Amino acid sequence: MPTWKPDPTFYPSPRLAATAPAETLAYVASFDPTRKQKDVLAVVDLDASSANYGEIVGRVEMSALGDELHHFGWNACSSCLCPNAPHPHVERRYLVVPGLRSSRIHILDVKPDPKSPKIVKVIEPAELAERAGYSRPHTVHCGPGGIYVTALGNADGKGPGGVFVMDHESFEVLGRWEVDRGPQEFAYDMWWHLGHDTMVTSEWGTPDMFEEGLVPELLLGAKYGRKLHFWDLQKRKHVQEIDFGAQQQLVFELRPAHDPTRAYGFVNCVLSLENLSSSIWTWYRDGNKWAVQKIIEIPAEPADPEQLPPALKDFKACPPLVTDIDLSVDDKYLYVSCWGTGDFLQYDVTDPLRPKQTGKLRIGGIVSRAGHPKAKGPLNGGPQMVELSRDGRRIYFTNSLYGTIDPQFYPEGIKGWMVKIDAKEGGGMALDPEFFVDWPAGHLPHQIRLQGGDASSDSYCYP
Repeated sequence: MPTWKPDPTFYPSPRLAATAPAETLAYVASFDPTRKQKDVLAVVDLDASSANYGEIVGRVEMSALGDELHHFGWNACSSCLCPNAPHPHVERRYLVVPGLRSSRIHILDVKPDPKSPKIVKVIEPAELAERAGYSRPHTVHCGPGGIYVTALGNADGKGPGGVFVMDHESFEVLGRWEVDRGPQEFAYDMWWHLGHDTMVTSEWGTPDMFEEGLVPELLLGAKYGRKLHFWDLQKRKHVQEIDFGAQQQLVFELRPAHDPTRAYGFVNCVLSLENLSSSIWTWYRDGNKWAVQKIIEIPAEPADPEQLPPALKDFKACPPLVTDIDLSVDDKYLYVSCWGTGDFLQYDVTDPLRPKQTGKLRIGGIVSRAGHPKAKGPLNGGPQMVELSRDGRRIYFTNSLYGTIDPQFYPEGIKGWMVKIDAKEGGGMALDPEFFVDWPAGHLPHQIRLQGGDASSDSYCYP
């Protein structure tokens, strides 16, 4: 008789996950913004003792043109150890890689050779539309009973967007997740509090609102997403909406506490129409309802209009444009990417309503163009997609946001790169001077996944 053993990269609690061995590879979404070459999943060597440290050591081309690889995830993770949906025999073996523009989903097997993943299944847009009624798949999370994916458009590429579920062994699209979506129309990110039977979703807009770039009239008219939605995870029903207010535009990345006994999380708002600032908000339980509180406001920096792109010249300021955040597995540090100014910030969020800034560094930026010890000359783009190791000591980020939005803020065209930050004991950060991936021309890097799991890949059912 076979003896089932859980995947050794699964951990029942975040405390145990933080003891995991260091990652040696990263998988990085790499897309061609002109859509003339196939997108690539790149494999980067993270082993500091390797002769190829900080180099791309593998790549796999997608099956067709025009995917715009964006956010991707694992077929299975530590949530497989949850008592309400145990699947301990499933392995963290496959990457589920959606094309945000094409609506095509590739399934890649990394087990036979982790440096050379193989495409084992392709789900075409028509199948996704037929089975789930959605398009533009965006965020992938392995969860109890399946793979959950947000989608920004319906089958026709309009609204509403939502969530669909895939089988985590056959990779069949099972169908739409929502039974009752209530007032929810826009979609973006999705995550949950497994200990509180709650799903949370955030908002961007429908595909016509971003595929050709941000639309200034819609942005200044406060037409982009600005709400959080809370759902009953078991009943799959909408229970509450929180509106951040018309001046807050683009409520994006959700980072719930990893400890399943704690009912709070963090979300970034990219832009305030009032003063071009970005902000971080905490959601939390307040009695029998959910509430939010703004905990951090990051101001725009005055700038010479000559150094600003056309979209910003009249404002005479460089907005921080916080486009990604990440929370360490121990729930202690929140990392904040300011894609506009080039700042990368670290906050101690031990008290989730009273953060303390503990670190700051700068690389790239619309105006500053701050460099790197290993790079030749000034850099553009800025800290964007960020990922942390499970022990919280190593942080990696890339510099591209989205193919048609990059040139709105960096009109000269972004040159892709990936860097590594070392977190100091007790707070503070330093750039790793030896790690700088000068991205191959023709493609731009976006989301990073770490081999074996990372700070935004897994959810846990035990504290």
